[in-house]
Amino acid sequence: MNNPDQLTPIRVRFAPSPTGYLHVGGARTALFNYLLARSTGGKFLLRIEDTDLERSTPEMVQAILDGLTWLGLSWDGEPIFQSENRPAHVAAANHLLEEGKAYRCFCSKEILDAKREKAEQEGRAYRYDGTCRNLNAEEIESRILKGEASVVRFKTPTEGVTRFKDIVRKQVDVTNSEIDDFVILRSDGSPVYQLAVVVDDMAMEITHIIRGEDHISNTPKQILLYLALGGKPPKFGHVPLILGADGKRLSKRHGATSVLAFSERGILPEAMFNFLALLGWSAKDNQEFYQPEEIIARFQPSGFNNTGAVFDEDKLQWVNARHIRQLDIQRLKQTVRPYFIQNDLGDIYDAAGEDFNTKALLLLQEKMRTLLEFVSFGKYFWVDPVAYSDEALERYFSDPATLHNLEAIASGLNDCAVFESSPIEGVIRETAETLNVKAAVLIHPVRVALTGFHVSPSLFDMMAVLGKETCLRRLQNAVVYLKK
Repeated sequence: MNNPDQLTPIRVRFAPSPTGYLHVGGARTALFNYLLARSTGGKFLLRIEDTDLERSTPEMVQAILDGLTWLGLSWDGEPIFQSENRPAHVAAANHLLEEGKAYRCFCSKEILDAKREKAEQEGRAYRYDGTCRNLNAEEIESRILKGEASVVRFKTPTEGVTRFKDIVRKQVDVTNSEIDDFVILRSDGSPVYQLAVVVDDMAMEITHIIRGEDHISNTPKQILLYLALGGKPPKFGHVPLILGADGKRLSKRHGATSVLAFSERGILPEAMFNFLALLGWSAKDNQEFYQPEEIIARFQPSGFNNTGAVFDEDKLQWVNARHIRQLDIQRLKQTVRPYFIQNDLGDIYDAAGEDFNTKALLLLQEKMRTLLEFVSFGKYFWVDPVAYSDEALERYFSDPATLHNLEAIASGLNDCAVFESSPIEGVIRETAETLNVKAAVLIHPVRVALTGFHVSPSLFDMMAVLGKETCLRRLQNAVVYLKK
């Protein structure tokens, strides 16, 4: 994508609050801003909105940085911490006070609660009624001297319309009389979100902001602040929220987790990149499988959808499986190793050697949906199964003839001089003929005996990788199990 405004390099930002992990919705917001920057040669900046000092922690900051790094979203320059800009936020509020574009409000919480309750009783939306909007300077000074607490409110224009062209939703018009005289500075002197983000975005020279549609009510207020402070509002885009399978906003009750939790569950970063990019955006070619660089090359804001996208974990695993199949063997070996280590199989994996691991992983690669499945399902390449799945037992170990059949196969394999795929297949098919049964009657129980499951990669290829000694030992283990 080319920069639509060649004279102004695009500058976007991702501005998370470090009060929790980087979750799916936040990661998608970061990704969309990243794509806009990288597809136009612009800048992707990171601002940590850490003004909630009680809930913000260094651990959460690091978790957000780790999540972005894992996803492959590299930011330009050093992260900016909003808390360090507080003097600029306060100065902006004071500037608006001096210019008559803001005012001090002395209404107590009790008074405001009463006003809100009255509005509810009358069935109307509550907005501050401007009680303190036109206090004269003498009264303001007198009340300050008396020690009365006050906040600073923005003096919203009572007439006109605030209008902006949304990148996703086209044009949005809001009548100014519907906008509250919102607070920009609390009574303790701390800046409110609306003011802080505008001051910071102006300082960072942000040109475009892509965020969730839950922020759309903030945008008119922020545009008014930009204009009051003499700044040029950026271009805004509000993408629909991510939905759960029930059509409601994705939340913890849907099992939504942090981005790094998906890494722990065996999702590749490029698969998550691919999947998140298509939650609310699509390329003109309407494909579903892309490498990150392909998405960057195809990215156009016109591809944003204006309806909510459903987070389908089955679809994520399908995308992940496609990306797993694209991995070269060296990266695959490096990528799965941590999962073996986490499951106390690291030493066994390493001891198996490069040649064995290569052969085993190549057989599993076509079947696995997640990296974790190489261990949870495919560990039978490295360790003998300690149990057989219930479905495998019911389908293939319930026939009384299975015991004799496995013994016959073990005998045939013991005499197999060249333990490779074709000779192994020959032994099993010859044994089937001798026993006067179909080959499948033997193949499925052998698979269960060797893996513990009723499904696996090609049986004969797998047996060749496992080797004669391992196959015979596991067949004998199954025979012992059946005799019990």
